[in-house]
Amino acid sequence: MRLTTRGRYAVTALLDLALQPTEQTITLAEIAARQTISVAYLEQLFAKLKRHGLVSSVRGANGGYHLARRADEITVLEIIEAVNETVDATRCDHKGNCQNGAMCLTHDLWQELSHHIADYLAKITLADLVARDNVQTVAIRQNSPSFDSALLSVTGI
Repeated sequence: MRLTTRGRYAVTALLDLALQPTEQTITLAEIAARQTISVAYLEQLFAKLKRHGLVSSVRGANGGYHLARRADEITVLEIIEAVNETVDATRCDHKGNCQNGAMCLTHDLWQELSHHIADYLAKITLADLVARDNVQTVAIRQNSPSFDSALLSVTGI
């Protein structure tokens, strides 16, 4: 099982949103700058996240995005699944046809691992992540003026 960039970026972007004041809308450009993710890639992810009811958008001069539900109601597994990722460790997509159309010796092992991973990620909410000390430390660094200046010189924004 390998979580791709799409799943990692989706979780990172929503965690970034969860760290911002709830009454404020956040632009994709702001998230892109803080998380060094391209705006174009975020646009693709946020279209899926919006379809799954995880984010809401506001148009206009003060437009942007915010979480569609409270951070304690959005799980990491929901985010990953919203962007068409899976936590399947089997090679056969749980079908049991991993070895020339038949089940392989380790099918049950990988299937059980997939279930454990899914259960674990279903128990972790954005609020849980926001409460972590390391997340708070990184968020403070990313919101500092010196971090913004360094990003401007690297990204040219």
